Amino acid sequence: MERVCFVVRVRAHRLDEYRERHQAVWPEMLAALSAAGWTNYSLFLRPDGLLIGYLETEDFAAAQRAMEETEVNARWQAEMAPFFESELTFERVEEVFHLD
Repeated sequence: MERVCFVVRVRAHRLDEYRERHQAVWPEMLAALSAAGWTNYSLFLRPDGLLIGYLETEDFAAAQRAMEETEVNARWQAEMAPFFESELTFERVEEVFHLD
């Protein structure tokens, strides 16, 4: 299982709305993530806008490709893009320790 951590920055004036949007993620988006192999997916948001994401998957590149092929992901990303300070690209964070 591949563990993936990434960071991106949410615009400070959009933090509350970003939180609200993630209280009601579309059911079809949740289904697409699961079907693409995104498991144990979590997002953490600091008050300064730093968003930290974590997920587990068999193959992250394949999981990303699977999501890119879905129509629901294109719609979700288009709606979420204005929340981010720059183009939505995951800056992957290197894992240096894991307690088994």
